[in-house]
Amino acid sequence: MSVPGLMIAAPASGTGKTTVMLGLLRALSARGLVVQPFKSGPDYIDPAFHRAACGRASFNLDSWAMTGGLLDTIAGEAAGADLVLAEGSMGLYDGVAQPGATGNGASADIARRMGWPVVLVIDVSGQAQSAAAIALGFKLLDPTVPLAGVILNRVASPRHERLVRRGLEAVGIAVLGALPRRGDLTLPERHLGLVQAIEHPALDAAIADYAAFLRDHADLDAICAAAAQKRAHTPDRSLLPAPPAQRIAIARDAAFSFVYPHVLEGWRRGGAEILPFSPLANQAPDATADMVWLPGGYPELHAGPIAAATTFLGGLRHHAETRPVHGECGGYMVLGAALIDKDGAAHRMAGLLGLVTSHAQRRMHLGYRLAELVAPVGALAAGTRLRGHEFHYSTVVEQTDAPLAYVTDADGAAVAETGSRRGRVTGSYFHMIATAQ
Repeated sequence: MSVPGLMIAAPASGTGKTTVMLGLLRALSARGLVVQPFKSGPDYIDPAFHRAACGRASFNLDSWAMTGGLLDTIAGEAAGADLVLAEGSMGLYDGVAQPGATGNGASADIARRMGWPVVLVIDVSGQAQSAAAIALGFKLLDPTVPLAGVILNRVASPRHERLVRRGLEAVGIAVLGALPRRGDLTLPERHLGLVQAIEHPALDAAIADYAAFLRDHADLDAICAAAAQKRAHTPDRSLLPAPPAQRIAIARDAAFSFVYPHVLEGWRRGGAEILPFSPLANQAPDATADMVWLPGGYPELHAGPIAAATTFLGGLRHHAETRPVHGECGGYMVLGAALIDKDGAAHRMAGLLGLVTSHAQRRMHLGYRLAELVAPVGALAAGTRLRGHEFHYSTVVEQTDAPLAYVTDADGAAVAETGSRRGRVTGSYFHMIATAQ
C-alpha cells in the first residue's frame, strides 16, 4: 500500500496549522478525494476534529513511543485513501533531548520516515521578506525532510503578501497559499488544548468556513501535486496494543474521552469487545464486563455531576469487588477519594483508591513517560514496560496506596507520579501509547 501524503507543520505552536489542516481535509474531501488524517505526537483532541472534517478516523504517530513496525502498521490505516494529511505538533523539529523507540518525538521524524513532504504554515504577522529566512532555514536544516512549500497565514494586506512572496521567490520556495488575517477563524481552547470536538456548538459550520477559506486562498491543485510517499507500508497488526481484557467497559463522554485511536483499534483487533458507557449520564459499567477502563478527560469540569452519579459510582465499586478497574489521568482522579476543583470545593469520588487530587493550585505536568508495572493492569502483567505521555494540571494532595509503576521521563529521571494500586483497582496519570521493547 502506497498513498502519497503531506505533513502540515509549522515553526511553532499557535501559527494556525490546525485551521489549515481542517480546512484542507474538508475542501479536498468535497472534491471527492478520500483523505486519511494522522496526528504527529501524543495529542488526544485533534484526531476527533480530523474525523469531523473528513469522515475518516485519524490516528496518532509518535516516534518516541512507537517502534518503526508500529508506525508502519498505523500508517497502513491509509489503505484505500487517495491522499494522506498529517498534522504536526509544536514546531516541526521540536522533540525531547533523548531519542525513544525511533526518534525524539518531533514531527520531522514522521515526515522523514514516511517520505511526506512538509507544508510549512508560517505566521507572517509582523514581518515581510524575513519570512523567507525562516522558510529557508527549515528547508536547509535537514535535507532528508523535504519542504513542499509554505502557506502564509495572517497576511495583513495585498501589499504585505507581495513583499512576503518576493522574499520567498528569491530563495526558490513555493507559496502554496496566502491566508488573510481573520480573527473569527479560531477554535475555543481550554487548559489542555482545544475544546473537544463533541463540545463545539457549531463544529461542522466552522469547518465548512475553514474549507471555503482554503479554497479561496490556497492552491489546492499544487498542494495535492506536492504529496509523496517514500515506500509502501506493510501493516503488522499484532504490533498494536494488546487488550487488557476480553470484554472492556470503557467510559466515553465529555468527561472521559482521551483514548488514543490506535489503542482501541488494537484492542478490537485483539478480539476484545468494547462496551462504552457514560458516567455523566449516570450509567453503570456493563455488569458482564471483565474490566472497567476510565480514560482521561475533563472530570474536573464535571466533578459535581460525577459525585452525584450514584448508579455509576455504585456500579464501579461493585465491579471492583471481583474484577479489575483501571483509570488513566482523569479516570485515575475519579477512582480516588476526592477531587478538589479550581474553586477549592472538594467532591467525593469513587473512593477505590486513597487519592485526593486538586485543581485549586494548578501546575502543568507534561512529558513522555516510560513506566514499568510493578503490579498487573488487567492482562498487562507486572514487569511490562510501557511508553506513554503525561499531561495534566492537577496536583496530588494525598496518596496512601502502593505505587503502580516505576516511572521515568524521556531523560531517564524518576517521576514522582507513580500511580496507585489497591486490590484489583489501579490508576496513574500515565497515558499508555505502546509497549516498550
